[in-house]
Amino acid sequence: MLIMVSLIFFSCSKDSTGPKNDKPDEPSTPSPADNSIDISINQTLNWSCSDPDDDSLTYDVYFGESTDPPIVNDGQSSTSYDPGTLNETTTYFWKIVAHDDHSNSTIGDIWEFTTTSGGTSTVTDIDGNIYQIIKIGDQWWLAENLRVTHYRNGDPIPEVTDNSAWVGLTTGAYCNYDNDDGYVSTYGHLYNWYAVDDSRGIAPDGWHVPTDDEWKELEMYLGMTQAQADDIGWRGTDEGGKLKETGYEHWNSPNTVATNESGFTALPGGCRYYCLGDFCLMDTYAYFWSSSEYYGSYAWCRFLSYHYSFVSRNSQSKYEGFSFRCVKD
Repeated sequence: MLIMVSLIFFSCSKDSTGPKNDKPDEPSTPSPADNSIDISINQTLNWSCSDPDDDSLTYDVYFGESTDPPIVNDGQSSTSYDPGTLNETTTYFWKIVAHDDHSNSTIGDIWEFTTTSGGTSTVTDIDGNIYQIIKIGDQWWLAENLRVTHYRNGDPIPEVTDNSAWVGLTTGAYCNYDNDDGYVSTYGHLYNWYAVDDSRGIAPDGWHVPTDDEWKELEMYLGMTQAQADDIGWRGTDEGGKLKETGYEHWNSPNTVATNESGFTALPGGCRYYCLGDFCLMDTYAYFWSSSEYYGSYAWCRFLSYHYSFVSRNSQSKYEGFSFRCVKD
C-alpha cells in the first residue's frame, strides 16, 4: 500500500511540473552592424530574434550616447526601431531585451555605431523649397520628392489639371495628385518626362534627375548584382525595402520589408495615367523617372510597391505623371 501511494504521488508530482519553457534566443544580426562607421543620421535600427518554443516575443529597446544606454521603448513587437534624426559624427550604443509570454527574458549584447560627418544636409531649389539630402554610397540624393514649379532659369513649369490636356502632352508639365495641393508638402508634384528633358533644367543648381545607370548604381550599392540591375521588371531581394519609408503612416500594409536603411525615404505618391489623365495608386506605389530614354515615347523609370521588397525597372510612356528625385552632379 505504501509503495502504491508513493507511485501515485510521484506520478502526480511529475505531471504537475509540465514541459519546460525556454527563454528567447539572444537578439542578433544588428543593423547597423556592431562597430560600424559612417552610418546615416536617418538610420533605422533592425535586429532579429527567435524563440525555441515559438512563443510570441516583445522587445525593450535601449538606445543613447551612453555606454549603458537608457530604455527608449518597451513591449514592442516589431524588430525595428526608428530613433529619429541623429547627430553627425556621434557614437551611439543600443541593446535589445527580448521577452516571451511566459515571463522569460534574454538581454542582448550592447552594440555601437558611429554616424557620418556628412550624412545629411539640405539643398534649396529656385522656388525656395528646402530638401533634405542623403549620401548613399558615393552618391548624394534628395531624400524628398521634388516640389519645384519653375525651371532653373525662372520660367514657370505649366500646371495642367485637365485630364484631356494632360494626355499626349509633349512639353514639360506638372500636377498635384487629384489636383489637390494638400498632398504637395508630403509627396511633391507629379511631372511628365518632358519636364526632365527640358534644357532649362528642373533640378536644383548642381543637381540633376538621375540616369538609368545612376539608379543602377544606387541599387547595386544596396545589394543588387550587375545582372539584377540590368534586368527588367521586379529585381533584387530587399533593395526596395531599404528605400521605402517604414510603417503605415503613408504606405499601405504590409509595406513589405520596409527598413529605410538607406535613408532614401521613398513615399507612395502614386501616378497620373498617360491614357486617360486620371490619378491612381497613391499609398501603394512610388514611381520615379530617370532621365534616360528607352525609345520613342518611352523612358526608363523605377517602381516601388507596398507589397514587394524589390525594385521594378521598366520603360513607361513619357506622358505619365511620376515623382522626381535628384542626384548631385
